[in-house]
Amino acid sequence: MTQNPNELLELAQKVGNRLLETGLTVCAAESCTGGLLMSNLTDVPGSSAYALGGVVSYSNQAKMQLVAVQKATLVAHGAVSEPTAREMAIGVRALFRADIGVSVTGIAGPGGGTPEKPVGLVYVGCAWGNEKVNVVEYRWESDRAGNKKHSVIAGLNAILAAIEDLII
Repeated sequence: MTQNPNELLELAQKVGNRLLETGLTVCAAESCTGGLLMSNLTDVPGSSAYALGGVVSYSNQAKMQLVAVQKATLVAHGAVSEPTAREMAIGVRALFRADIGVSVTGIAGPGGGTPEKPVGLVYVGCAWGNEKVNVVEYRWESDRAGNKKHSVIAGLNAILAAIEDLII
């Protein structure tokens, strides 16, 4: 992890500038980041033009009720999985009717990990355009705060990638 204390704000400003330039909107469904992604997006002045809202869907119940994750998905794959991140991104995008929906689900630590799903395992999903969805698996090796920060950076970068795909 870099030591630039302004790294998150600078990246959020870059994302915000691209969203303003393109007129696109964004929303987020967050689990392990607990709202940190939306917090960083809204730290940028003028963010009300593109940040429609966010959901902290920390529990499985919240994932099902708020962002339309299917119970069968949670039973078969668990909350920390590619299918869950996919459904979270699609669900939050539909909820807010945004151009881009991003999701983050993972195990920030220090506890909660298993051999199959260790601490630092995070899935970042992004839904945009005409049914486009991308989910990336990450395995961070940091403390809780570091894992959350890495995940927010990954989410912001996913938004940038979606913007570029939408404007091509």
